[in-house]
Amino acid sequence: MNNFKKVGLSALAGSLAAISANAAEMSVNGATMLTYTSEDNTETTGNPYGMKTNIGFTASGEVNGYTVSYMQTSKDQFAGMTSARLSIDMGDMGTLAFDQGSGSGLGTIDDKTPTAAEEIWDGLDGGGFTADSVGGLVGTAGASGVWNYVNTFEGVTFNGAIRKGSAAKNADGASSGAGGSAWDFALTTDGSMLGVDGLAIGAGYGEDSGSTAAGVNEVDSVHMTAFANYSFGPATFGYQMSEINHGKQGTQSEETDAWGIAFNINENLSVSYGERTVHYADHSTTAAVDEDGEGIAVAYTMGSIKIAGNRNEVSNNGGTANANDSMTEIAVSFAF
Repeated sequence: MNNFKKVGLSALAGSLAAISANAAEMSVNGATMLTYTSEDNTETTGNPYGMKTNIGFTASGEVNGYTVSYMQTSKDQFAGMTSARLSIDMGDMGTLAFDQGSGSGLGTIDDKTPTAAEEIWDGLDGGGFTADSVGGLVGTAGASGVWNYVNTFEGVTFNGAIRKGSAAKNADGASSGAGGSAWDFALTTDGSMLGVDGLAIGAGYGEDSGSTAAGVNEVDSVHMTAFANYSFGPATFGYQMSEINHGKQGTQSEETDAWGIAFNINENLSVSYGERTVHYADHSTTAAVDEDGEGIAVAYTMGSIKIAGNRNEVSNNGGTANANDSMTEIAVSFAF
């Protein structure tokens, strides 16, 4: 009897697989990156060599008249799923998706300044934080466990996200992490509406209700950003300003101004330089000072091989005087 059950389930699984194969197309892509990283002389670099392996799966097919697609990306030698997204394309009614890490809403425009490789805060202490953290990067709902809606109206793309509870990658149960609900959106368009070729502009807004942990009062935070990039010939110049306002006294609020310029020397080689200043307000312990950062990057592409390097530096990191940091990285990536 047990053997019969096993055979029956195997046959059923085979039938379902056959149906899926006919209904959707699956594709696989991947990349491997070798890196050399040198930290600030006050830090221990250890072994400076590293490797990251990414592999991604995408599937798309028609279900009841709608196009349903799924993506999943794993990295670091299959250490685990890092991002996934299930979306339904409803045509003129837009696309509805459940996002587990691929990027949604305000987080899709948190830093749009042009660069040839990594952002100018990448690899620095305090750099690349998620929402509500030091670093001047905006985004309230985040990209884990959020509902995402995307649609384009008269040339303007709306990308909205809403989250209930903590920003966590959940399986088939509720998240145990503390966190309040949040929502945000981004509006982007190109220069065709204004009759300016090469222009890309965008703005976004979001609110987070704060923690829902026992004994912790909810505190709203507001995130805003706006950017403009202009490409002329081989060069692209961009400027972005962002603001994070916290409702709780004693919590750091941030105002960020950033700019960058990228230049394509030829079809294979590009370079970039950028700067940003983060002004901190209502610092609870010491007098805040402005954080100043800068970065230079270069990238050379040969078919599916890319060699990139960047040098990033920051002073008064996190609004703390004399807290300086720097990072140099060289990366060789292979796409397949």
